[in-house]
Amino acid sequence: MRQEKRERHAKILAMLGDASSVRVAGLAHQLGVSTETIRRDFEELTRAGLLSRTYGGAVRKLGADTHNAAGHKELLLAERQRIAKATVDEVADARILLIGSGATAVHIARQIAARLKDITVVTHSFAVAAAVGVNHLVEVMMIPGLYHSAKASTTGGHAIVFLQSLYADCVILGASGLTEDGPNDALPEIAAVNAAMLSRAARCVIAADQSKFNQPFSTRFADWPQVSTLVTDAAPPAGLRKTLESNHVKLLLA
Repeated sequence: MRQEKRERHAKILAMLGDASSVRVAGLAHQLGVSTETIRRDFEELTRAGLLSRTYGGAVRKLGADTHNAAGHKELLLAERQRIAKATVDEVADARILLIGSGATAVHIARQIAARLKDITVVTHSFAVAAAVGVNHLVEVMMIPGLYHSAKASTTGGHAIVFLQSLYADCVILGASGLTEDGPNDALPEIAAVNAAMLSRAARCVIAADQSKFNQPFSTRFADWPQVSTLVTDAAPPAGLRKTLESNHVKLLLA
């Protein structure tokens, strides 16, 4: 496989690792190739057992280890670590933190465990709870709810009702995509919990790498005026950056 194609496959699998589903048109725009090229990539990755085709896109294949496939973990590791460090710098004064799910959230949790103490972390992600929990000076509270196997997180009405009685200084959320309309998620049930967490925090930090720029997914969970800070690893495209500026969203480049 040529290096260019291998890197493209790695990026597709990286996006699937975070979002669970991707769209042909969005990927073609993001990766700078034709929709036909993306369809051929999908066919090859489907034959390899790493994804399943859907109408207009693809989803992560149940049981497929997309986080280790094609070396994409290494591709985004440095970026996520930089984002995580900058995010913890931004929220270091908080005493009660809400944290969502996703690969970047786990890196943030590890930074919190290494650097902070005497705080409370509230999360619906089992991976985040485990990463933070190694620091016995950080109290970890799990949000109850239905177990979502694809995200190893809790979702549903129980989670949302629980959050209605909670207050947090800050919420840290990832996103499947970042568009001029706002941050979104490919999974409506995850988006619903994100929105509920956001409503219970004094400020919101979105932590997402540049692969999320201009990626439209099914459910927007916030409008940009609700977001205090976006932490990312590269300057957003002009339209998105203008939207952030007009809504007074602080942009931190890690």
